[in-house]
Parts: sequence; structure tokens; C-alpha cells
Amino acid sequence: TWFITIVSSMITLFILFQLKISSQTFPAAPSPKIVATEKTNNPWESKWTKIYLPLSLPQQ
Repeated sequence: TWFITIVSSMITLFILFQLKISSQTFPAAPSPKIVATEKTNNPWESKWTKIYLPLSLPQQ
């Protein structure tokens, strides 16, 4: 009798959870958002830094 009780309760819980999950509505798949990237002006893009200055000097 315990076997029948445990099996029937497992089946009942399974059916209840299936009904509960199937009644829920999930949101649609998210679409990728297009993000406009802005060009940032970095100070090292427009000029050489002092690190490269000795290399560009003429050889002595």
C-alpha cells in the first residue's frame, strides 16, 4: 500500500507541475539591440608621444 501511495503522489505532483509550467507565458526571444558607437578622440591618436620621439631623431 505504501508503494501505491508513493507512486500515486509522484504522478500527481508530476501532473500538477506540468500544468503549472504549461500555463505560464514566457517573453519572446530578445532581439539584438543596435548600439551606435561613438568615435572617441584620444590624445595619442593625433600625435606621437615622447616615447617614440628618440627613435625618429636622425642618427648621430
